[in-house]
Amino acid sequence: MEPLFALLVGALFTVAFYLFLSKHVIRVLMGAAILGNAVNLLIFTAGRVTREVPPVIGGGNDVLVQGAANPLPQALILTAIVISFSFFAFLLVLGFRAFQKLDTDRSDEMRVAEPVREASPPLGY
Repeated sequence: MEPLFALLVGALFTVAFYLFLSKHVIRVLMGAAILGNAVNLLIFTAGRVTREVPPVIGGGNDVLVQGAANPLPQALILTAIVISFSFFAFLLVLGFRAFQKLDTDRSDEMRVAEPVREASPPLGY
């Protein structure tokens, strides 16, 4: 099962980096979301994927039995999902406000669309 997840993680990282190279803001945002999912899947796979032994310490034991999945990566992923969702929501609102203000979603046109500052009035010394 782990080799399949490794291929999937590689594919997700490839797609995310490809989307990051785009000039459209919405594609960059989708790349950030896919990258977050790829990292979560990578951490999950590194924590061992087994269905035979649950990650629960039984009565009379002090440690997990040999071959059990590590529960720490699973807990970290639950936290990371919430953080990545809030980060994506913030980036989505930021991109939408930039689109409203500048009337474009291309990053190279956003630099050109910056408002030109007017000359400040002379100081009366």
